[in-house]
Amino acid sequence: MEERLLAAFSSDLKVSDEKNDTSAPHPRLGQYKSKTSGTDGQEYRRIQMMERQKRRRFDALNYSRKLVDGKLTADELDVSMDVVGEEKETEKRFNPFKNQLMLSEWLVEVPPDLEEEWLMTVCPVGKRCLIVANRGTTSVYTKSGFCINRFPSLLPGGSRKTVKPGEYSILDCVYNEGERTFYVIDLTCWKGHPVYDSETEFRFYWLKTKFEDEKELSTRSRVNPYIFKPAPCCSCKISDIQQAVAFSYSFKIDGLLFYHKRTHYTPGRTPLVGWLKPSMLPDVLGIRVPTFITDSVPIVNKLSFMKSTASALPLSEALSVSNGKTRNDVSDQLDME
Repeated sequence: MEERLLAAFSSDLKVSDEKNDTSAPHPRLGQYKSKTSGTDGQEYRRIQMMERQKRRRFDALNYSRKLVDGKLTADELDVSMDVVGEEKETEKRFNPFKNQLMLSEWLVEVPPDLEEEWLMTVCPVGKRCLIVANRGTTSVYTKSGFCINRFPSLLPGGSRKTVKPGEYSILDCVYNEGERTFYVIDLTCWKGHPVYDSETEFRFYWLKTKFEDEKELSTRSRVNPYIFKPAPCCSCKISDIQQAVAFSYSFKIDGLLFYHKRTHYTPGRTPLVGWLKPSMLPDVLGIRVPTFITDSVPIVNKLSFMKSTASALPLSEALSVSNGKTRNDVSDQLDME
């Protein structure tokens, strides 16, 4: 059993050739160099994806029902992942629970509308996983689709106490082993109502209100052996980001997820969700952070970090720096393609 678990988690850590894959070093900081004018077109790909999203036709109800029943087909997964340009599933034995999480890229190019159109989620150290509560059982899947645990929970559909006809739940979580807690970073289905095709701002609001209504989920009990609670979330205003990273949490912060407010939940890696370590805020966003964060930077990165902190621009100035094309320029190019 231990070998199977190790194999499952190791497959989640493989480095791919996807752009700005968070399994690889940050394109700016990994080379221990200062910022350069070169880009990988991340902002262009964000706008391109938003345009595809507008044209997309997706049956979220049918998709979620087939997923929780384990009846999702490779073709149906390919349709859902087409928006993010993922490679199609080619394995002989298809796993419907594989590649179901919406994954981030390193935040490389600062979005010009970061403060107004993005939200930030604080992620604890832990294992990213997909939670499926259906037919009286709660199942935990790794990113590679390997089921690593089953137990009862008070999630809708997650135990005999909460199971009702047609009700099931699908959550995107980070499991913190020290606290035996699943921190919910996104929600795609609740009581049989899917929100894959709803915008981030609504999904996060729904997540917050549902867990406020179901307070028993935050208490460990015989029928709810693991705690479920929303991960901390805030706006991307400078003061809110600084307050969020300086707050004293019960967990250690692994990183920060930046979500575009208008993006739908789409399985696969997307530039509409960015990832940064707290220590990268001065270099990438020009935001100063507390000394306890700078002290946690690995020694090998200290010199590069100190240089970037000393020369960091305020976020307002960073957002005004052009990468050679404005948002309108890119939109015009998309219209011509």
